Amino acid sequence: MKDPREILKTIFGYDDFLSTQSGVIGSVLAKKDTLAVMPTGAGKSLCYQIPALIFDGLTVIVSPLISLMKDQVDQLEKLNIQAVLLNSALLVKPYRENVAKIKSGTVKMLYVAPETFLKPNILNLLSSANVSCIAVDEAHCISKWGHDFRPKYRRISQARKLFKNAVCIALTATATEQVRLDIQKNLGFAIENEFIASFDRPNLMIRIIDKWEPLKQTIDLIKTHSGKSGIIYCSSRKTTEYMAMALSKTGLSAIPYHAGMKAKDRTENQELFMSGEVQTIVATTAFGMGIDKQNIRFVLHYDLPQSIEGYYQEIGRAGRDGLVSDCLMLFSHVDVSKIKWAIQFKKDHAQKLANIHLMDLLQFIKSGSCRRKSLLSYFGERYLPENCNMCDSCVPAKGRKELETVSIFFD
Repeated sequence: MKDPREILKTIFGYDDFLSTQSGVIGSVLAKKDTLAVMPTGAGKSLCYQIPALIFDGLTVIVSPLISLMKDQVDQLEKLNIQAVLLNSALLVKPYRENVAKIKSGTVKMLYVAPETFLKPNILNLLSSANVSCIAVDEAHCISKWGHDFRPKYRRISQARKLFKNAVCIALTATATEQVRLDIQKNLGFAIENEFIASFDRPNLMIRIIDKWEPLKQTIDLIKTHSGKSGIIYCSSRKTTEYMAMALSKTGLSAIPYHAGMKAKDRTENQELFMSGEVQTIVATTAFGMGIDKQNIRFVLHYDLPQSIEGYYQEIGRAGRDGLVSDCLMLFSHVDVSKIKWAIQFKKDHAQKLANIHLMDLLQFIKSGSCRRKSLLSYFGERYLPENCNMCDSCVPAKGRKELETVSIFFD
């Protein structure tokens, strides 16, 4: 099959493309380097998976999370699509088996972490393969102005030069204009070729309230969505463990998830949440990237997020089925002080960027206008309606409380 729509229907089971998917896929198939900025739930993965099934050679997907890679490969295998991964978590035997599959030319997609992709032996392996496409997922990690900058991502551009016939697609859910330009410049895109889907998620109720009795406020939110799935984001592993235990003691279904846990325990807890056996997962930002759970009814930021980009990405995990979902942030000056204290230990550019991100976040919090309008404006999108009817500024019934005076100045 060479027709994208036929593949979409026959293999993936969808009747039509969403938003900018068709344009992005067409651009990649025309061998044009492409930047795709699409919100969570907009179907970014299909933008490289469908071309991968049409191209004769191998598509290499550079992805930052091992759990995300495994989920993607497992889903593709269920569809009888040849896909493998290479990362440090693989045992020797399956690693060698996957290398052998790549050498045989039977694999259509290879998922690889940037650290693995940049290894000389892997680059040597791929140089003898017919690489048709390189997909850089979570491409905001490339930019020094992004909210999750990773130096290894900057080196992808050097490795890319080894595959002159391969088209490149960079994908992210969050990128300001400055970040988009940085991504394209770093990857060596000859011309500006970007597709930007709307950042608006109209089914998300966006609220920010004072953090005065956080455990009670958390319990109240969970009980409002009794029996429904939700994510609680905390800033530290310690708070994550404390909250999961405190909620469990009240009889609520809750488990923790953070990078300090054993990989086996993280995987087990993620599966319990994804299957619906556990309703609430209390997590650091280590949880969520690539999570495809459609029926998450609420996302609570127990602590302040680090940036608007991070906040937007995290609330985007709610309501992917299109139904109304609750996004609540608890605000306190204590949390602001904690972030500012941590920022002082960062170096040079990282410190400057963290301060900018915090200032932007506080401006968003203190704004008296429509939350949705402010949020979309940050990403360069104009929201025309004066009232979104889905935030604490626009819906009087939600009774937006006067937040503590938010200082946006730094000592």
